[in-house]
Amino acid sequence: MPKKSPPRESALYVRLPAAAAARLDRAAEALGMRKKDLVAGLVSKYVDPDSRQGLGALGALSSRNVTVDLGPARPTLGSYSFQAYDPPEVMNAAQAGQFLQIDEATVIAMADSDQLPGRRLGDAWRFSRTALLSWLGSPETRP
Repeated sequence: MPKKSPPRESALYVRLPAAAAARLDRAAEALGMRKKDLVAGLVSKYVDPDSRQGLGALGALSSRNVTVDLGPARPTLGSYSFQAYDPPEVMNAAQAGQFLQIDEATVIAMADSDQLPGRRLGDAWRFSRTALLSWLGSPETRP
């Protein structure tokens, strides 16, 4: 006969207010249960993070006055994906502006006044990603 594997468990380490911990201790002792079994039963019965009512009730129990944003009443259809921004090694002014989180005109003005490391190639500016990172990490010098 094959052995039954024990149910999967996950560790939970929490700090409770002293009064709540004492109540849990007294309840476990009075019921002759282990605290972990008591907590697991309470979570299974009362915690429902998949419903609006369950989340609202949990938010109301919080001692920190947490506001739970439940979103729209109806589910939103659609999808969204995040894509990492991996800037190229050599950037134009618009890409350098995106990288530095400033507008393109400011990038060009700073490059024209030699405040930003870059090279003018004809009418266009080009910026090295490595040089911009080095410039950002260097201390600011003031005249």
